[in-house]
Amino acid sequence: MKLAIAKDGEIVSAHFGHCEKYAIFEVEGGNLARQADLLSPGHEPGRLPAFLAEHGVNAVIAGGMGPRAVDLFHANGVEVFIGIAGEIDAVAAEYAAGHLTSGESTCTQGEEGHDNCDGGCH
Repeated sequence: MKLAIAKDGEIVSAHFGHCEKYAIFEVEGGNLARQADLLSPGHEPGRLPAFLAEHGVNAVIAGGMGPRAVDLFHANGVEVFIGIAGEIDAVAAEYAAGHLTSGESTCTQGEEGHDNCDGGCH
């Protein structure tokens, strides 16, 4: 299975929709193999879940993501883990070991949009 982690440098990006790249891992039987990073096609609401699904991604990890993106990932059969922080390789290893637990998104949607991330978590 294929895992994508939204990245800023070598840490998990707090803003899924605005990261430049996704760290890609093949995960099989608890083993990890890091693949080449996947360059984001840019932020366009609703596009990134389909883009990653088209690249065979089965699970995605990010700090924050809006509820529409979560719903679109689920519609594409992609598992979502949000509220995740830390170094990418360590987070991927935690996922492969079955110990990663999704939390609350670092983005919250208020009446004016995403009120703690300037709308950057779609």
